[in-house]
Amino acid sequence: MNSKAHLEISGVSIEFPTPNGPFQALDNVNLKIKKGEFISLIGHSGCGKSTVLNIVAGLYQATKGGVLLDSKVVTEPGPERAVVFQNHSLLPWLTTYQNVELAVKQVFKGKKSKAEMKEWIEHNLSLVHMSHALDKRPDEISGGMKQRVGIARALAMEPSVLLMDEPFGALDALTRAHLQDSLMEIQATLGNTVIMITHDVDEAVLLSDRIVMMTNGPSATVGEVLDIELERPRDRIALADHEKYNSYRQQVLSFLYEKQKKVEPINPAQTNLSKVASKADEPKQVSA
Repeated sequence: MNSKAHLEISGVSIEFPTPNGPFQALDNVNLKIKKGEFISLIGHSGCGKSTVLNIVAGLYQATKGGVLLDSKVVTEPGPERAVVFQNHSLLPWLTTYQNVELAVKQVFKGKKSKAEMKEWIEHNLSLVHMSHALDKRPDEISGGMKQRVGIARALAMEPSVLLMDEPFGALDALTRAHLQDSLMEIQATLGNTVIMITHDVDEAVLLSDRIVMMTNGPSATVGEVLDIELERPRDRIALADHEKYNSYRQQVLSFLYEKQKKVEPINPAQTNLSKVASKADEPKQVSA
């Protein structure tokens, strides 16, 4: 790993106020990410995955430590860090084209001409295979298509980092597989740095360069980091019987269900803290 990272999460801890006093969701999270890497965050509910993502996005401020992007401190949201949540957050009265146009105008007003913006919007919708539905409104397209538009809108901001909070979690298995393939194709084309939260072990192994496994909360932190040394492009069918793929899969499962076996709280005070952790880990409904 180069000493100078594209994105660096350094000594990040965060506390949330509760009626019973401060609740520490994260404790000393450290991670260096290279430009163009695909990183997956995985762990049990309440382990602070979404909290990490929200701190990188600039939506939360760490109590201790911080985030550097290209050596600049992250203090607020910015278009260089586009977010895709599980909920697509499309505006229902706008067409597919207009939903992407909204983000493009926000970022490129005064920088691109009207013709250049039109070409850029159509290009990004083409990347996610939605050119056929430019004039469709969200209620006229499927859940998978809505999520494709959400990804196109994020990509149209030309971010150096794409942050994805379980972007395919609400979709059926077949649609999810198609979108995973599309995401691999897009990242190979654009070379964006991607940080994705997932609960799906197979998804993490298929898509990632590294899998960051989080310990259980409270005071969650990075437990283990697994390098995924599988050649790209990756084919899910070919990998199904691949020895290394299955070894990686087993290592993640071992961490989640043996080393970090989820123990349910047994008293009301612990239950309240668990609820705070889960709430802190919920995706926020913020438009990319």
